[in-house]
Amino acid sequence: MFIYNHKKWPELNWNSDQLIELLAKVRHLQGKLIGKLDAVGFDLKNEAHLESLSQDVIKSSEIEGEILDDHQVRSSIARRLGLDIGGLVESDRNVNGVVEMILDATQNFNEPLTTERLFSWHAALFPSGRKGMQKIIIGDWRDDSTGPMQVVSGPMGRERVHFEAPAHQRIPREMDRFLKWFNSETQEDPVLKAAKAHLWFVTIHPFEDGNGRIARAITDLMLSRAESQPQKFYSMSAQIRNERKAYYEILESTQKGDNDITQWMNWFLNCLLNAIDNSESTVRKVTEKHHFWNEHKNTPFNPRQIKTLNRLFSDFFGKLTTSKWAKINKCSQDTALRDIQDLVKKNVLKKQSGGGRSTSYEVIIPKD
Repeated sequence: MFIYNHKKWPELNWNSDQLIELLAKVRHLQGKLIGKLDAVGFDLKNEAHLESLSQDVIKSSEIEGEILDDHQVRSSIARRLGLDIGGLVESDRNVNGVVEMILDATQNFNEPLTTERLFSWHAALFPSGRKGMQKIIIGDWRDDSTGPMQVVSGPMGRERVHFEAPAHQRIPREMDRFLKWFNSETQEDPVLKAAKAHLWFVTIHPFEDGNGRIARAITDLMLSRAESQPQKFYSMSAQIRNERKAYYEILESTQKGDNDITQWMNWFLNCLLNAIDNSESTVRKVTEKHHFWNEHKNTPFNPRQIKTLNRLFSDFFGKLTTSKWAKINKCSQDTALRDIQDLVKKNVLKKQSGGGRSTSYEVIIPKD
């Protein structure tokens, strides 16, 4: 029996005594983070907001197995927020669609969540009307024409059903109840309401595809309401991606349980705590980047050097080598080496200790 088949559905309860301390920690860290960003200045605050939103878009799609180009994501967000970041690239329709959904959720967090709004989000996620080669129902509820909506794993013939969503005939009534609750003034703290909304929506699973990404957008919307501001400085989706195995396990056990969802609420609050904690690295990167470019505002750089240095302060993974430089800039190894040696002479890069088969380099961060 799944949770939606219980007589008390959709009444969902939890033990407040078990959550009150966790909720207090979350609220404290939210306020502390916002205060810290308010103190660093307008430009750095916008940069941190851009980084967090980029992570949200990239990681929410990655959870579903879709890998988005990080430069396209960053460019798409910057254009829509009117931020001048330089080096903008063209972005694909599918990238723009996810960006538009997340921005609508966070920038317009006080607007009611309606059926029409959800349909527009869904259409934005699938601009071609297809998932890969498969045509799917866009901007409307699923119809189960190919069978019940199930979450399965395992090889064909030995599949394991982790969850089966309510039959499509129930969706209009289920969504009416969900939206009425979501838009109403309740006694629940908005952070707790975000956790409950996430679980409730993915349990209904109203669309043929895209339910997870829309559930995370709904979560972001309610968390923005909790903080009463459109700017986000942490990424819940990135943290869910980090804890994906635990996320699916707690979802499955809760959806196969009764209407006591204390364990789910506990997991959600801990995940949110981790997301806010991890935002420290985003703030540090943004601050270091600001100090770096301020220190080198009069240093001459070529376009390849500017591009790669910016990458090193945002989404660069692993060590910087001549081969990586050549790949990033689509240039020869000789050109890459000359670029790097020039930056070493200018006291911008230095060789990393440790040696190895390839020499690697790191940015010299100016002291604050």
